[in-house]
Amino acid sequence: MDLFAEVDPEVWDRVDHDPVALLGAVDADRLRELAQDRRFLRRLADAADDLREYMTAPRWYQSLEGAPKAIGYFSPEYGISAALPQYSGGLGILAGDHLKAASDLGVPILGVGLLYRHGYFTQSLSAEGWQLEHYPSLDPGGLPLTLLKEEDGAPARIKIGLPEGRTLHAQIWVAQVGRVPLLLLDSDVAENDTVARDVTDRLYGGGGDHRLMQELLLGIGGVRAIRAYCRITGHPDPEVFHTNEGHAGFLGLERIRELTEARLSFEEALEAVRAGTVFTTHTPVPAGIDRFPAEMIARQFGGSNAWPTVSVDRILELGAEPDGPEADRSVFNMAVMGMRLAQRVNGVSELHGHVSREMFQGLWPGFDVEEVPIGSITNGVHAPTWVGREMMELAGRELPSLIDKAQGWESVHKLSEADIWGIRAKLRARLVEEARRRLRKSWRQRGASEAELGWVDEALDPDVLTIGFARRVPSYKRLTLMLCHPDRLRRLLLDPDKPVQIVIAGKAHPADEGGKKLIQQIVRFADSEDVRHRIVFLPDYDMALGQLMVTGSDVWMNNPLRPLEACGTSGMKAALNGGLNLSIRDGWWDEWYDGNNGWAIPSADGVDDPDRRDELEATALYDLIEREVADRFYDRAADGLPRRWLEMVKHTLSSLGPKVLAGRMLNDYVTDLYTPAAASARSLAADGYGDARLFAAWKLRVVKAWPGVRVEHVEATGVGDTPELGARLELRATIALGELAPEDVQVQAAYGRVGAHDELLSPGYVTLKVDSAGDDGRAYYTGVVPLDRTGAFGYSVRVVPFHPLMASAAELGLIAVPEEPVGMTNGTLR
Repeated sequence: MDLFAEVDPEVWDRVDHDPVALLGAVDADRLRELAQDRRFLRRLADAADDLREYMTAPRWYQSLEGAPKAIGYFSPEYGISAALPQYSGGLGILAGDHLKAASDLGVPILGVGLLYRHGYFTQSLSAEGWQLEHYPSLDPGGLPLTLLKEEDGAPARIKIGLPEGRTLHAQIWVAQVGRVPLLLLDSDVAENDTVARDVTDRLYGGGGDHRLMQELLLGIGGVRAIRAYCRITGHPDPEVFHTNEGHAGFLGLERIRELTEARLSFEEALEAVRAGTVFTTHTPVPAGIDRFPAEMIARQFGGSNAWPTVSVDRILELGAEPDGPEADRSVFNMAVMGMRLAQRVNGVSELHGHVSREMFQGLWPGFDVEEVPIGSITNGVHAPTWVGREMMELAGRELPSLIDKAQGWESVHKLSEADIWGIRAKLRARLVEEARRRLRKSWRQRGASEAELGWVDEALDPDVLTIGFARRVPSYKRLTLMLCHPDRLRRLLLDPDKPVQIVIAGKAHPADEGGKKLIQQIVRFADSEDVRHRIVFLPDYDMALGQLMVTGSDVWMNNPLRPLEACGTSGMKAALNGGLNLSIRDGWWDEWYDGNNGWAIPSADGVDDPDRRDELEATALYDLIEREVADRFYDRAADGLPRRWLEMVKHTLSSLGPKVLAGRMLNDYVTDLYTPAAASARSLAADGYGDARLFAAWKLRVVKAWPGVRVEHVEATGVGDTPELGARLELRATIALGELAPEDVQVQAAYGRVGAHDELLSPGYVTLKVDSAGDDGRAYYTGVVPLDRTGAFGYSVRVVPFHPLMASAAELGLIAVPEEPVGMTNGTLR
């Protein structure tokens, strides 16, 4: 970046640090001058050597055994850089950090997305503070992209059949994200009609038909793009496919089509595809899931456009919502299809994993929520993208192991407090300076004259406690919670001894009138003459503004309605820059808040009245800022340093640093999901998909025979009338297996504390062993349950399917339990 800046500092700033735009705008005489500058050429050669080493040398991933040769990663949006505006919010930023961390670790990911010719939108404000959207046209030739071409130089193309004899064509642009190629499909090609050309016009725009075509292009077209890229470049084909949210779910259908055309049945292909697929859900609310009318899907995959080897009925079954009070049989649910097409599913924080298990429990009926096979891998952030340069240089100078190996976080306590405070002051001042520039630009766009804007030069103060708040603006993120009591907020902002200033940014979806009203409310308050120097709303929130805010804010505030924030990563970025979090315990903060690395805003869970809940939580927020946050920030020692504040900063860096890194996240994905998925996929693909055929046949046989499986009788021995802690309860269970064999099932004893409604609380499980099997379809199982818990204690016996290729006992959603409860409470058999 320094090298590009040296080419022409003025042009570099004018093009917002876009290297491609810089090289297109710099004067030819300047380039000729640099070509004769030996010092510059040496720096250029050194930078090129460093890049070559980074791109080719073995890294962490290359030391692993059994890891997949390649992973296809599909996402509808990517936040790589402000120079490539192909993102709207957290999902895209996470996807971008995922690719960057993969590059750093040498993980052979192939990214797949769409190239939106108008991006998401740029945001400005009207004179009344209403959000205005603008869709600037992007020229791919002016972006850091390369068009994928065949050997003869013709652009590589993929195509997808549409109803009524139409065809959707797309070309493939490649963005090289370090070592990771990102394939972006572009439908703006001459072969398409007008409607098809506009499929990739903008992110999250248009109606249902438009959105469906985008998702068909992302999923089906994305697989075809990967096949074309691997054929042309020799890149290994992915062994694992990662579906980042339901938008890309159709990729599983395309892979089933490929396999059924290679002579596998639908069920066999389904098992082969599931084995190598990972699905990550990012939404904690049903309303955030894409649903299409089932008849729209039937029209797309039926009639003259039907795939010969995949029936439309089977496709509709994959997206059908499971039975339940909120199920709608007239819709096709993309998340439900994504989960049915993936053997491994995860949420993006521990709390979100729990919420997801509750949301999708209907897919695995009969199993307790905690047994639903949805795990969690908490998101992380790419430190080189989000950490201020001064912080990176301090770490590189004083703690080189942090930069080189992401190790040694406990040594943060050795850093000089004066150095940390000096860097924090510099980053805060940079945010203030840029906020003033953006504020002036925004007011001019809103119609103010330069003569009216003298106050902007004094807006914000580089020495005042600065709180950052930036995110998308759906209602659950509660942009305006801080306005619940405006007078109290004013007192905090204008406190003569402990003033607070707040920098706010965020975009509402163009169709979200409610979100736009929230922005208008915050803008109108921030326009007030008495507080406009202490609270500002900065339009056009993007990665560049996000980087300034997470580096320059002393405190990162987040107040969503718990538990509606799946993860949220902005606070992680602030923490890595020495900022402290002030947040509702939701998403990642619920998991990693420890009482000393920031502040937890008490959540009024269980209060049904939304206004009352907002009032309670807003009051708690004001109290924390006034009595704890501001007090600690302004509590200065004789040398001017806030010692207690800096203790919290050091503790935050040392405790959260190793957890919030995207490298940790990628390590978890590779170890817990990608490598096991690759092993399963290889197993099923061996010998011409022989195991896939056997596994599919086994599943069909078990599902058909399961109605004949019953727990007929359970006997317990080994304890008297008063069981004692540490005793052993011996069980013998009689199981009717019907047409199944003992090796087709696993018989388990569940045991633990008993709740108020005779339910087992957080039960443990013991697998019973086959004692004998009769010719009448019955088998006898025995085992021992430890009486290791005081108080009311109970147990039960259940039967679940078992196969070594299953990833979870709940995979088939089949379970058999006794018709009458068995167990004991306080030693009394019942």
